[in-house]
Amino acid sequence: MNILYEDNHIIIANKAAGEIVQADKTGDRTLCDEVKAYIKEKYAKPGAVFLGIPHRLDRPVSGICVFARTSKALTRLNEMFRKSEVKKTYHAIVGNCPKQPEAELVHYLTRNEKQNKAYAFEQETTGSKRAVLDYKVIGQSDRYTLVEVNLHTGRHHQIRCQLAAIGCPIKGDLKYGAPHSNPDGSICLHAAHIEFEHPVSHKLISVSAPYPELPIWHVM
Repeated sequence: MNILYEDNHIIIANKAAGEIVQADKTGDRTLCDEVKAYIKEKYAKPGAVFLGIPHRLDRPVSGICVFARTSKALTRLNEMFRKSEVKKTYHAIVGNCPKQPEAELVHYLTRNEKQNKAYAFEQETTGSKRAVLDYKVIGQSDRYTLVEVNLHTGRHHQIRCQLAAIGCPIKGDLKYGAPHSNPDGSICLHAAHIEFEHPVSHKLISVSAPYPELPIWHVM
């Protein structure tokens, strides 16, 4: 586990692809468990350790994950994420180069709970939610393209679904149309940078996370 930032109110970890943020039906150990154990040992905390989860990353995604160490910070962070006051920047490796080097994407997403999958539509439809992001191409290799994505809304599988909708599925993301999986089961989507006002001190927090070890990340 790699801790990127910590103070009395928040702690930010670099999640490995394959880790789950909080408990699910698999019963696997979570990143939340790891961070709690780290805090308990480092600060010799007696009893249970409080750790709030204001946002989540999908299991096959890597990168920045913010946790709250106090209920005050959690309440404020929940509100900040809800109001899109947190600037989140992702990097994604896609198999097809987008037709435009940079653009804003607006879709209306529906969610199929049974499939755990989102579907993108050009127009508003029953049960859909508006999803907005902007992207720009920042690197290329012979076969792949690296894009930087800024989220303006926080929908289920938003980046995965919207990039697939323009014919650019993320490398390794079989669920959204990638032809092959990655050897480690990850998808090439990384929460690379986050910026927000500290929920208690109000200073600017700006944190970046290094890429995963998967070789493709280091040849773009």
